[in-house]
Amino acid sequence: MRLENVSVRYHRRGPWVLRQANAEVGPGELAVVLGRNGAGKSTLLQAAAGVLRPTRGRVVDRPRHVGWVPERFPADQPFTVAYYLTAMARVAGLSAAEADRAVDEWTARLGVAGFRRVRLPDLSKGTAQKVGLAQAMLRLPGLLVLDEPWEGLDAAARDLVPLVVDEVLAAGGRVLVSDHRNETVRLPGARLWTVADGTVTESADESEGLAVVEVAVPAARVAGTVARLRAAGHQVLRVRTAEPADEGPQPAAGPTDDAVEPGDGSAAAVGNGAGDGSGAAVDDPGPGVGVEPRRPPADDTVIPDGVVR
Repeated sequence: MRLENVSVRYHRRGPWVLRQANAEVGPGELAVVLGRNGAGKSTLLQAAAGVLRPTRGRVVDRPRHVGWVPERFPADQPFTVAYYLTAMARVAGLSAAEADRAVDEWTARLGVAGFRRVRLPDLSKGTAQKVGLAQAMLRLPGLLVLDEPWEGLDAAARDLVPLVVDEVLAAGGRVLVSDHRNETVRLPGARLWTVADGTVTESADESEGLAVVEVAVPAARVAGTVARLRAAGHQVLRVRTAEPADEGPQPAAGPTDDAVEPGDGSAAAVGNGAGDGSGAAVDDPGPGVGVEPRRPPADDTVIPDGVVR
């Protein structure tokens, strides 16, 4: 599937959100779409999925069956979960029996079987997102497009997203995913598309060469160092409060979307997370002087992108 000179603007005299974007993704390939908020990631995904017609240019060889999951599922519809999913399965071309089986399977896998009789407007955001993911998978798509799929999901559902992606890829499908929470470290080997200034560029996946640096900064300077870190292009993992020194090392928490790096000459403990209780300890994978890969913990837990926690 190819995007050929795709340009999009929402008003005749409005600014171009995308300008002559060119990209392609083949069978069994995954592309992760990166970029700041407002850069045009969602517009690119909508054009790729066929939800939005490009102002200029075209999308070539789009698979017939497309699974589309927007960032926010449109839950303001007067249907129950079961009725909505069954109707979507029939629209996708499944028979009545096939639709029933698919709805049973995906409501069970995504943990929403107990909500089958609940109306869509009465769902929480996270449950509604699961319903949106279920409808995209009722018929195995040749192209699966996920716009911020981890938003609002609980831990169990977040872990299921990579499995869903793998199923589509294993069947020869294509997958496009956007993400600003660094959850795509769960999807190693992806092609990286960066949207900036209306254009799309592709870069190599450098996750194999990343290292984790744990530093400590005064709590009052956390926000500023986070901003400097992101402005410098570093990948952001997390922020956590440093434990008091006399309590010894504590197990690391799971990754979130925040991390800190000192950028103003403040003291920092690198590599071992040492702190005096006065600051916040952080993980920051990225380039730097004197950066050493962290040693694996006792249980040899390894993040898929090669970063060891």
